[in-house]
Amino acid sequence: MVQFILNSVLLGVGLSMDAFSISVANGIVEPGMKKFRMFKIAGVYAVFQFLMPVIGWLLVTTVAEMFSVFHKFIPWIALILLLFIGGKMVVEGIKDKKQGDKKDKDEAKEAKKLTWGALIVQGVATSIDALSVGFTIADYSFLRAFAASLIIGVVTLVICLLGLIFGKKIGGKFVSTATIIGGVILILIGIEIFIKGLFGL
Repeated sequence: MVQFILNSVLLGVGLSMDAFSISVANGIVEPGMKKFRMFKIAGVYAVFQFLMPVIGWLLVTTVAEMFSVFHKFIPWIALILLLFIGGKMVVEGIKDKKQGDKKDKDEAKEAKKLTWGALIVQGVATSIDALSVGFTIADYSFLRAFAASLIIGVVTLVICLLGLIFGKKIGGKFVSTATIIGGVILILIGIEIFIKGLFGL
C-alpha cells in the first residue's frame, strides 16, 4: 500500500510539472488573484489530471487499438492548443506595450483575467499526456486505478497552488510585461510537450 501511494505521488509530481509552469504563468499575468480563484484554477488542472489517467485506463482495457492510434496525435494537440493560447497572450501583451500601458493597474488585471474557455484549454493541453498513464496502470483494478488517479489529482492541486503563489510574487514586480512572459511560457511548454512526445524523451 505504501509503495502504491508513493508511486502514485511521484507519478503525480511528474505529470503536474506542465500544469505547474502554466500556473506560474497565470500567477504572473494576474498578481492580484484572490485565494478562491487560485483554488478554482488549480482545481480545474487537478480535475483534468485526475480524469485523464482514468480515461486512459478505460481506453486501454476496452479499446486499446484505437487508443494506440490516438496516442500519436497527443503531442500535436497539446502543441496546437498551447501555441494558440500563448500566442494570443503575447499579441495582447505587445498591443498593451505599444499603447504605453496607459490602463490603470486594476483595469489591466481585470482585462487579463483567465477566462473559463482558456482555463479548460490549458487544462486539456497540460493533462492530455496523462492519458498515457492508462498504459502504466492497465493491470490495476478499476478501484486501484481510480485511487491512483485521485492521488495524482490531489498532488496536482497542491503543486499548481504553489505555482500560482510563485507567479503572483513575480507578477507583482513585472506587471507591464506579465502577459508576454506568460504567453512565452505557454508556447515553450507546448513545444516541450511536442518534442518529448514526438521523440519519446
